[in-house]
Amino acid sequence: MINTIFLQAAAPQQGNSTSMLIFLVLLFVIMYFFMIRPQSKRQKELRKFRESLKEGDKVVTIGGIYGKVTQVKDTTVTLEIAPDVRIKIDKTSILRDPSDLQQQA
Repeated sequence: MINTIFLQAAAPQQGNSTSMLIFLVLLFVIMYFFMIRPQSKRQKELRKFRESLKEGDKVVTIGGIYGKVTQVKDTTVTLEIAPDVRIKIDKTSILRDPSDLQQQA
């Protein structure tokens, strides 16, 4: 008697495993649309922005430095942060255009 109870408890039921599989698939779909897809879209837009940089563009670095692009190379950008003060930074450290900040506010 006790052996049959343990065997029934240990054997997975078909309906239960199917509903668990559906739940996991649904959870993955929700995570994709609310987390993964928007993040990859933002990364693609940022990459496109960095590739389209040209002289005269105003930008903000990851460190919060506002500047004007004076020279663009393959991997580096020269920014003028004050009159006659220029710094050379990596292209990946440029975050966005300051006008994006004004539009968000």
